Amino acid sequence: MSADLRLSEFVPQPTLVTEAHDVTSARVRAVDAHSHLGRWLSADHQWVVRDVQALIGAMDACNLQAIVNLDGMWGDELDANLKRYDCAYPDRFYTFAHCDWSLLELPDFGMRLARQLELSAAQGARGLKVWKTLGLQYRDRSGSLLPIDDARLHDLWAVAGELKLPVVIHIADPVAFFLPLDATNERWEELHAHPDWQFPSPPFPSFDTLIGQFERLIARHPATTFIGAHVGCYAENLRWVARMLDTYPNFAVDMAARLAEIGRQPYTAKWFFEHYSNRIMFALDGVPPSAAQYAPYFRFLETADEYFNYSTDPNGAQGRWRVYGINLADDVLRKVYAENARRIIVERQLPGLLPAS
Repeated sequence: MSADLRLSEFVPQPTLVTEAHDVTSARVRAVDAHSHLGRWLSADHQWVVRDVQALIGAMDACNLQAIVNLDGMWGDELDANLKRYDCAYPDRFYTFAHCDWSLLELPDFGMRLARQLELSAAQGARGLKVWKTLGLQYRDRSGSLLPIDDARLHDLWAVAGELKLPVVIHIADPVAFFLPLDATNERWEELHAHPDWQFPSPPFPSFDTLIGQFERLIARHPATTFIGAHVGCYAENLRWVARMLDTYPNFAVDMAARLAEIGRQPYTAKWFFEHYSNRIMFALDGVPPSAAQYAPYFRFLETADEYFNYSTDPNGAQGRWRVYGINLADDVLRKVYAENARRIIVERQLPGLLPAS
C-alpha cells in the first residue's frame, strides 16, 4: 500500500475497548431549548418537519416533553408557526420570533424593531432569536457594519426585558472559523466543505472583537435575559463563559451543537455543568431534530463512557476527535434537561430572579 493517503480517505477505527452504553432517551423528562422546525431554513421553503405527529412520536420515544422552535420569524410567518406547533400541540412546542433586520434601512430602526417585537409577543411568541449575522453582516443605511452592542438597538433589548421575553442570541461562531485556513486549523475539513462558514479578519471583525461587543451588550441591559446559544457562544473557553455567568445574573446558556467542544474537555465540562446547573439548558440545534442526533447528547450527560463519536459522521462532523461522558447526578440532570428551560423560557421569569449558581 502506498505511504500516501488522502485525508478524506482516512477513516481510522478505534481499537480501544471501553464501557459503552446505548442511551436512546433522556433519563428524566427533557426540554430541547434550541431547535428549528419552521420553513425559512428549508431549501424548498417547505416545513422542515413534514409530519408533526411523527415528530411528537420521536419526542415521546426520546422522553422529550417539549421543543423550542426558533424559526417563528414575524407577522404571518410567526402566526403560521404558532398555529402549526404551539396551538395544535399545547405545551409541546414554544416558538420564538425573529426581527426583520431589513428595517435597518430606516432611520428609526431601533424603535421599529422594538414595536415589531411587541406585536410578536402579542401574537404568542415566547422569546426572540438573534442570529450571528448581527455583528458579521447587518449594516445600517450608511453602509456601516452594525456592532452587536450598537446603542441604536437599545429599545429592542429594553422591550424584550419589559415583556420578559428571553433572547436566544448566537454571536460569532467557533473560534477556528475566524482563524487562517491552513494546516493548523482543526476544522480544516469542515471549512473546506463549507467555505462560506469562514470569517477571516479582515473583512470580518475578529472573534475577540465580537465577543467583546457581546459582553458589553449583556452588561448594558441587566433587565433582559440573554441566552448565549451554543454554550454561551464560546464553548472552547468554558472559563470565560463561567466568568460571564458569575458576573451577569441575566445571562444563561444552551448546549446546542457544541457536544464536539464540551465533550472533549470532560473534567472542565463536568465542573461547569455542576457548578452552573441552574443556568445551562439542554439543546440540540436540529434542523429538524432526530432521535439519532439526540443519542450522543444523552450519552454525554448521563454516562462515564469514554472516547465515543459525537455525531453520525464516522470522523466527526466538526473535527477529528472523540468525546467523553460526564455522568451527571440526577439532581443536575433535572435542572439541565428541563427545569431551567421551564423557568427561563416557559414561565418567562424576570432576569433578576434567576437563581444564583
